[in-house]
Amino acid sequence: MQDTKIVDAVRESLEIRVVGLSGSLRAPSATRMAVQYALKGAEEEGAKVQVMDLAAYNLPYWGLEREEGNVKAVERFRSELRASDGIILGSPEIHGSLSGVLKNALDLTGIEEFEGKMVGLVGVAGGRMGATEALSHLRTIGRSLHAWVVPAQVSIGDSAEAFKLNGEPIDPETGDRLKLVGTQVAHFARLHKCENHAQFLKEWEAHPLTTAESSNGKNSPGTIK
Repeated sequence: MQDTKIVDAVRESLEIRVVGLSGSLRAPSATRMAVQYALKGAEEEGAKVQVMDLAAYNLPYWGLEREEGNVKAVERFRSELRASDGIILGSPEIHGSLSGVLKNALDLTGIEEFEGKMVGLVGVAGGRMGATEALSHLRTIGRSLHAWVVPAQVSIGDSAEAFKLNGEPIDPETGDRLKLVGTQVAHFARLHKCENHAQFLKEWEAHPLTTAESSNGKNSPGTIK
């Protein structure tokens, strides 16, 4: 019981922020709904979540980012990414790859935004084959940016029939898998961020309080004042 309370206290003391990027500018879109549902898993894991709407940043094409009027838009986008601990990338599969919208946004970033971050992947496609190629390319991009791409990923086929109007997946299993992506991103982001807390827990568990000491208020070697 005491160890459980300590674990809960450590969890609450660490603020984890997970953001989602949708490679579709359509509102609503299956891609955006998939990203939002994956973020629910991160939120249930205790993370603060946000969808970073690419349409709201007015990002230029790569190569024009240093021109007057574009610098502030790109820096705003990059700074919000840098402030995150985990990122969920979602894309429709277009011509056997990720969308140009998402690719361009990622091209405007660098290792500074992704190195050491946890990244989760979701992909949607209009056909039954799903978005395996887009997911493969996104995983390669994540590795190139020195990110940790979590094991779980979701490929959704027949995307036009995959979600209800309220964003709820029609297939409960799809919903569970989307949430798992968010859960893994938030969980591993917390572990990656709490190195000192992990050491604290190891030392605490090595010197646990006895029942008598915990009930009468005496300090044991493992008591933190």
